[in-house]
Amino acid sequence: MCHPCHISSVLILGARSSIIQEVKLKCDRGLALMGYYYFDFKDIAKQDIRGLLTSLIAQFCAKSDPCHQILSNLYSENHAGSQQPNNDALKKCLKAMLSLPQRPTMYIIVDAIDECPNTSGIPTAREKVLDFLEELIGLELPNLRICVTSRPEIDIQSILEPVAFAHVSLHDEIGQKQDILHYINAFVHSDRRMRKWRLEDKQLVIDTLSAKAQGM
Repeated sequence: MCHPCHISSVLILGARSSIIQEVKLKCDRGLALMGYYYFDFKDIAKQDIRGLLTSLIAQFCAKSDPCHQILSNLYSENHAGSQQPNNDALKKCLKAMLSLPQRPTMYIIVDAIDECPNTSGIPTAREKVLDFLEELIGLELPNLRICVTSRPEIDIQSILEPVAFAHVSLHDEIGQKQDILHYINAFVHSDRRMRKWRLEDKQLVIDTLSAKAQGM
């Protein structure tokens, strides 16, 4: 279990926009650096650990000269970019950035990790990401904060909940479910293709989609 003074690793099952806005305010005041990554099941380039690593490295480099220097060293080690660094080299690069002394608080926000595939490969793409997050948490870096959002899937919970400093679930929140119900209801009754549907058919769609949303 990580000590709260060292790292806040938070598994959040639900919305995340308010978290990002809060961290962004700190970044704008020069009090923090943020790396944000969204796993997207519709984009194959955003479904594995390499996408996560390259995105976080690029974001930290854009806001920090010392981080940029670490990436420049990696570039030189790979023959001025003539070859691609492997995932282990990218992990080492990111860890070096996160370990820099006298850095502001560094936030890593990993959004929708449940959209990282868990269907093929040994280990699977999702297992690789979860293993790496465990590695970062295990470093116990004093200026690092990690936030992960996800649907409540068993494999993700089993890995992250034991090492999370805080765990917030919006899955069963009444307000969350009401917002979803209101959105679906408004969509069904305003969609041009559904205008001629019978009321009972519209209600069936609303009830079915609301149930399958499961609070998300």
